[in-house]
Amino acid sequence: MSRDTISDDTHGVVYEFAPEMDAVREVEPGTSLTFETRDSLDGVIQDDDDLLDRIPEEVNAATGPVAVEGAEPGDVLKVEIEDVRLAEDHGRVVTTPGFGLLQDDPDIEAPFTRMTPVEPAENYDDGRPRVRFAERSIPVDPCIGTIGVAPAEESYTTLVPHDHGGNLDTNDVTTGSTLYLPVFQPGGMLAMGDSKAVMADGEMCGTGAEIATDVDVTLDLLKDPEFDLQRPLIDTGEAWKTVASAETLEEASKLAHKDAIELLSAEHGFGPTESHAFGSLVGGLEISQVVDPLVTVRNAIPSEHVSSPF
Repeated sequence: MSRDTISDDTHGVVYEFAPEMDAVREVEPGTSLTFETRDSLDGVIQDDDDLLDRIPEEVNAATGPVAVEGAEPGDVLKVEIEDVRLAEDHGRVVTTPGFGLLQDDPDIEAPFTRMTPVEPAENYDDGRPRVRFAERSIPVDPCIGTIGVAPAEESYTTLVPHDHGGNLDTNDVTTGSTLYLPVFQPGGMLAMGDSKAVMADGEMCGTGAEIATDVDVTLDLLKDPEFDLQRPLIDTGEAWKTVASAETLEEASKLAHKDAIELLSAEHGFGPTESHAFGSLVGGLEISQVVDPLVTVRNAIPSEHVSSPF
């Protein structure tokens, strides 16, 4: 499949999702592209001795944005993630003073850096590359940490997740998944970056194995969809996952569950109470991250209970 490349160097990056953004490229619906992304720390960490004493003012560079022709508020941008490939032979995991789940714990050293070299797939019987942490090896499972569109009203730095997407740090945003984003501004304005070679749910220390990647996607547009999408939605092939960000886990959980209720109601004709009760049988709350200015939660509904809402 022929595809153009959106380069972080040639086309540029953004450190903020804003209602007014200038597109680096406009494409037709159905276009396949490769986004080249930087590591979230812009290459400043290359050795265990490189320490991050504070979160930079500009972090999580997002390549783009790309406008999709014909996209208007109320539409849905469909992002099929076909491949997330590592573009470096090493990642890095860091702690930073005043950041992370245990930022005030006296036993946790901050700043701290551990480089995570990538070991080739041929070294392992299962044919999967690994990242090395000290004497331990971890199978590579790349994901996109920051991906989003121009928001409705307020601007958000690329460190912040919200209804537009942004710094979701959700490891389901990966090869084989499809991400649906609400369109708030003409063109949609998609940008992405901040990939991880591997990252656990929660992202407890504040990072995954931060790494540059090349991301193959196909962008499509759903005009006037029957389902009123308010926040990001992920189809993993096995589950539909509503994604919500808020100041507290409780608030984010409520938003993610209310979105799941809408999915179940649209699918089965349930009323809100029935969907609430049914969701308590088949859904499952998952923590994406607890370290950003807003925390992110998803609610997973197995595909056997929800077909495409669109």
